[in-house]
Amino acid sequence: MTKINGKTQLLGVIGYPVEHSRSPAMHNAAIAQLHRNFVYLPFPIAPADLTTGLEGLAALGVVGFSVTIPHKQTIIPLLQEITPIAQQIGAVNTVWRVDQAWHGTNTDAAGFIAPLQALDWDWSGVAPVVLGNGGACRAVVAGCAELGCREIHVVGRDAERVARFHASWQTTALGERLQVYTWDALPRLIPETRLLINTTPIGMEPHTEDSPVPVELLATLSPGAIAYDLIYTPRPSRFLQLAQSQGVLTIDGTEMLVQQGAIALTRWLGEPAPVEAMRQALLKSL
Repeated sequence: MTKINGKTQLLGVIGYPVEHSRSPAMHNAAIAQLHRNFVYLPFPIAPADLTTGLEGLAALGVVGFSVTIPHKQTIIPLLQEITPIAQQIGAVNTVWRVDQAWHGTNTDAAGFIAPLQALDWDWSGVAPVVLGNGGACRAVVAGCAELGCREIHVVGRDAERVARFHASWQTTALGERLQVYTWDALPRLIPETRLLINTTPIGMEPHTEDSPVPVELLATLSPGAIAYDLIYTPRPSRFLQLAQSQGVLTIDGTEMLVQQGAIALTRWLGEPAPVEAMRQALLKSL
């Protein structure tokens, strides 16, 4: 842990609630390894206090901060500038200070694809099936497009919501690749995909026995397919336990959390983040 003194600079995470965040453990371990005089703190800011909260962070000289639920969308109008990827996703998770103004980006898509990029796959031949159509799904869709996937299939439980999700991408270049379905299409889609991704909260603590897909459908995944769950508590989720029992490769949300955080910390500190130190700190905290 950094020895705090009068020259210590502030980083942090805003959300409400925020006490569950694993980011302080992860970022402070990296800061300690780099011997930088920074500290990363949780800042609980209620939705009604977001504007005042940002003014307070500026007054305190905070260098940058992460953004978690429920502020990822509502913070956008309060920022002077956001990057194209944040505009495309419609959410910000990383903010920094430039010339007395806040700027933002989204590192979730890059964090999501990092473990996939380590695989020697031709992603143009892969059509991922993405479960859910919320905010996390938007980052996953952008990430799949960055990988070069020819088609992206998004599956939601509510036909109207998934139709609105589809419409929100139609003014982008990605709109041509995106197809949407309701849950009853899963028996047809799952056997045809090599990458099945859960972006829903189904299976997260305390509902650890739940899975978004039953084992009989997971059994239809092709050999060599990947099941990817953004959930990292519990680890592995029930979804991934069932997928492992079918012999497919599984990836959980820990690596996405580490990689998106490393990208943010690199931006704030101006030097490469020690990814392994962040990974070990996160795993220890879990």
